[in-house]
Amino acid sequence: MSGTVGAVSSNGVYSFTKPNRESIRLLTGLGVEGDVHAGETVKHRSRVRQDPTQPNLRQVHLIHGELFDEVRMAGFEVAAGQLGENVTTRGIDLLGLSRGTRLHLGDEAVVEVTGLRNPCAQIDGFAKGLLKQVIERGEDGRPRFKAGIMGIVVTGGVVRPGDPVGIELPAGPHVPLGRV
Repeated sequence: MSGTVGAVSSNGVYSFTKPNRESIRLLTGLGVEGDVHAGETVKHRSRVRQDPTQPNLRQVHLIHGELFDEVRMAGFEVAAGQLGENVTTRGIDLLGLSRGTRLHLGDEAVVEVTGLRNPCAQIDGFAKGLLKQVIERGEDGRPRFKAGIMGIVVTGGVVRPGDPVGIELPAGPHVPLGRV
């Protein structure tokens, strides 16, 4: 299983959306160089309020570009970076990956998957009704979050649109992704 990078995005200030870039540099143990969410400890405001010393398991946010196709069919126009992600992929079932999966982005960078993005009300601030599109109910009635995955940088490097994305599954049984 492999895919490609469709877009890369970053923002040095707190904002829901992130502008697309020609490239981003991932920094080992920190995240995206110059991005407001980079750091060893949590940077997301809600997490900082809870405990600013928590490790940052949300250094890199990835979304599958197929989500944009899906919400477009429901009447929403969403482009890469507009949901705050750093890396938009194509051709990978990100939500179906196991915790601990390593994504090889481009020639050098490696991101280890830590869990699911917890969709928040800011998504409806971007487009009213969109939050319902990125949270669906499973057959068991439990919510299924579709707003992407989070990870930590285990090997830094430059990532560009068009780069390949390789998938290295962890040893052992599949561990479904939970919210981080």
